Amino acid sequence: MSSGQSGFWEVQDRLRELTAQGDPLEKLATTVDFELFRAELTAALGTRDLRKGGRPAFDPVLKFRMLVLQALHGLSLAQTEYLVADRLSWMRFCRLGPGDAVPDANTLWDFREALIASGAMERLFTRLDEAITAAGYLPMAGQIVDATLVAAPRQRNTEAEKARIKTGEKAAQIWPDQPAKARQKDTDARWTVKFSKAKPGPDGKPQIDIAIPTYGYKSHISIDRRHGVIRRGKTTDAAAHDGARLREGLIDPNNTASAVWADTAYRSAENDRYLEGIGRVSRIHRRKPAGRTMARHTARANAAKSAVRAHVEHPFAYQKGVMGLVIRTIGLARAHAAITLANMAYNMKRWCWLDRRGLSA
Repeated sequence: MSSGQSGFWEVQDRLRELTAQGDPLEKLATTVDFELFRAELTAALGTRDLRKGGRPAFDPVLKFRMLVLQALHGLSLAQTEYLVADRLSWMRFCRLGPGDAVPDANTLWDFREALIASGAMERLFTRLDEAITAAGYLPMAGQIVDATLVAAPRQRNTEAEKARIKTGEKAAQIWPDQPAKARQKDTDARWTVKFSKAKPGPDGKPQIDIAIPTYGYKSHISIDRRHGVIRRGKTTDAAAHDGARLREGLIDPNNTASAVWADTAYRSAENDRYLEGIGRVSRIHRRKPAGRTMARHTARANAAKSAVRAHVEHPFAYQKGVMGLVIRTIGLARAHAAITLANMAYNMKRWCWLDRRGLSA
């Protein structure tokens, strides 16, 4: 075993081996030109007063690449810093060499905070969507809308504190004499109950549905049916009703087809009127009549809609499984940034997959 310092050619040989084994980050870097984000990133950071001195700032595109890595693997900022410094494939993705300085967790935190404060996340998401569309993956064949719960760190509050949070008071108002404690309190996240359908028992009879309490936020998305790319996204607290979000920017006006699929949570007279008003056709599931058996033709129509609507579960499963999406921060603004980055990271991976399959329009 060699005991000396690795030379340049040894590093290059190892990188060639990673390429031969199909490094997915190399494919991602080839597919997505991260320079297309530079203008938005630079504008979000603003100009720097060079008269104050200090070390040169890290490249904003480098820091954005690291945020994408964090979102792809469900990491903390400190873990992201360590792994970029440790792994050759991650160094190459960030355009760094073994001897180059790596932005630390605090630098990444300040960078992300600047993106949030400037509202750049939405513009970055839109810029990526435009690039995917320009590559030939147009939003087409209709769109599918759904939402999923994203867990956040649970809070330990008294009943009186919970009541004040529900009235809309902020942490600084509830704990004015404990600023350190207030900074660690999330007054935007909410509890909700998710009902999971139970499997039939040994006798074939359905069991009682399982109620799962969840604390955190909710990710609302709309994907296009043809390519499965997330085209619109919104973040709310976990208790927000899904149906009302349909009228809050989830419908993509650029989709070439008019059909909109969603589950029964989105079925309402207001949503039907809204979709009709913008020239969209509702393919939303119909509810079972209370106390009555669902008509056979309605059940068959719902089954046909489910075959299409089920495709929206793929991004949620990928984000929560492979990407390990959870909320590690405090507050709705930061949760929205984390979910938006996860949506962008998913779209980048989806773009790579579409390229391999040759599925452009």
